[in-house]
Amino acid sequence: MSPAIFIDALQDELQSIKYGQDPPELYDPIQYIMSLGGKRMRPLLTLLGAYLFTDDWKKAIRPALGVEVFHNFTLMHDDIMDRAPLRRGQPTVHEKWNGNVAILSGDVMLVNAYQLLLNVEADKLAPALARFSRTAAEVCEGQQMDMNFETRWDVSEAEYIDMIRLKTSVLLGYALELGGLIGGADDETNRQLYEGGMNIGIGFQLKDDLLDVYGDPIKFGKQVGGDIIANKKTFLLIEALAQAKGTIRDELIDWLTRTEFSKPEKVSAVTAIYDQLGIRQLTETRINEYFTRGFTNFDQVNADYDRKMLLIQFARQLVERES
Repeated sequence: MSPAIFIDALQDELQSIKYGQDPPELYDPIQYIMSLGGKRMRPLLTLLGAYLFTDDWKKAIRPALGVEVFHNFTLMHDDIMDRAPLRRGQPTVHEKWNGNVAILSGDVMLVNAYQLLLNVEADKLAPALARFSRTAAEVCEGQQMDMNFETRWDVSEAEYIDMIRLKTSVLLGYALELGGLIGGADDETNRQLYEGGMNIGIGFQLKDDLLDVYGDPIKFGKQVGGDIIANKKTFLLIEALAQAKGTIRDELIDWLTRTEFSKPEKVSAVTAIYDQLGIRQLTETRINEYFTRGFTNFDQVNADYDRKMLLIQFARQLVERES
């Protein structure tokens, strides 16, 4: 079995979903953001999780897309809060329509996510919805923490890891757990799947932080150094602030507090500070720690070896990604 089969099945079903028609100002933005593509990583994890335990993995497709619709709902609202002009190279919904439309369309997307999750079999529906509701609240908690960090310069590594766990990783964990639940796995197995997905998710976000500074701009697909320009509290900046002393700290604070600067010069200077402090190596160590934890979780899942290797190979692609 190839991951391409799962991806094709997701795409086929995604094209058939009807979110609603009237008024078009409410539903067109949903169709628009869902058509912009993306890695479809979360629904793919759900299908891989289901396939571990059942040949009837197609029954997980619509619930898996419920996770993807929810993910895109969070992106639509995040773009409003960030005043982001582009999403995947195209105008964001609030730019193409307006902020009020984006808020309301996002609200309907959340409703649609629940509707898609209702396709879970009746005997598994209650735990699937309960876990999803808790996960959805945690994603919002993580987003609020991220916004709180914007005005703080004392964010600790532990706080940052907890924030990305909530904002990004719990949904990856839930996606995989949902697949296991649909496939008929027991509670302990689903716990390992959830923990594995969450650990892989933390490593994935730390890798994103790293690529924003050290990635190849062609492969990365967006501006390298964007987080530095915006003074975004990433793992790298938090560690640099914690470790920098003397003149190095003075230089870092100077760049962080300047209101006028050359963007390329700032990126170059702050990257040089990271290099002096060994921040790249520290970040790579943390990334490997979380990916290793995730693979350890997967090793403890009692499932067919070949099917489990399909999941592990997909996770390894996340480890090795350059974009």
